Amino acid sequence: MQESSRTILVIEDDTVTRNLYLKGLKIEGFDAIGAENGMVGIQKAQEYLPDIVICDIMMPQMDGYAVLTALRQDPRTAPIPLIFLSASDTRGDIRKGMELGADDYITKPSTLDELLKAIAVRLRKQASLQNWCNNFITKSIKPAPVANSAATTPTEPQSIFPATPQLKEVFDFIEAYFHQGITLCDVAAAVGYSPAYLTNRVAKQTGDTINNWIVKRRMAEARRLLQNSDETVEQISRSLGYQHVCHFSRQFRQHNGLPPHAWRLCYKQKQELVKT
Repeated sequence: MQESSRTILVIEDDTVTRNLYLKGLKIEGFDAIGAENGMVGIQKAQEYLPDIVICDIMMPQMDGYAVLTALRQDPRTAPIPLIFLSASDTRGDIRKGMELGADDYITKPSTLDELLKAIAVRLRKQASLQNWCNNFITKSIKPAPVANSAATTPTEPQSIFPATPQLKEVFDFIEAYFHQGITLCDVAAAVGYSPAYLTNRVAKQTGDTINNWIVKRRMAEARRLLQNSDETVEQISRSLGYQHVCHFSRQFRQHNGLPPHAWRLCYKQKQELVKT
């Protein structure tokens, strides 16, 4: 038996299939909620904030892709894992779902056992995420400084680049154009060196590559936007010069330990604790 406190939302327009999943999930101890179409599914997701959403793709009026996009644009529902159900198993359909931020993809016809296994994997990952988030919050919270004029004065964000006079032109160019999808070759052309020479020079003086410095600058801006704006992950990705949001999410996770949606959630939880 699973924990009864876990809520699963099933968005499926076929009544027989939806009721079959709901019945099976309830037998397993879940609090299962059904929605007969995408619009109702979004409303119930916002109302109940389930632990997991199971969503069919091919539905009239609003398909599963549109449902996922809407859920990811709402800060309340953005972190909720979503598992797609679809009769199509083509590579293009699966990739489209994953690029939009789906957490898993199950092809029909599927058994209840397959669905339960996918749910179990998501719940384990959620538990790991919460542990990470708790550690993130614990390590990040520091005693509030004593109130004074200096403490309340805004300061400019500190540059991520090393103070190396010989490379100032290089880092100035990256700072000016990091959001435009620049590469090593663009930087090399701008400062008048060959890519190979510039790579060796920067690596020797900083211990890192040009491409890594570009990514680090993008990640710093991504964290700032996730903290201080309501822009979606997709919007942030585009503003930083990424052609595909999945590429941005993958790099963000590599550099920050969590995907963007989860990182934003942890940051907000930390801020709420700091306020209290």
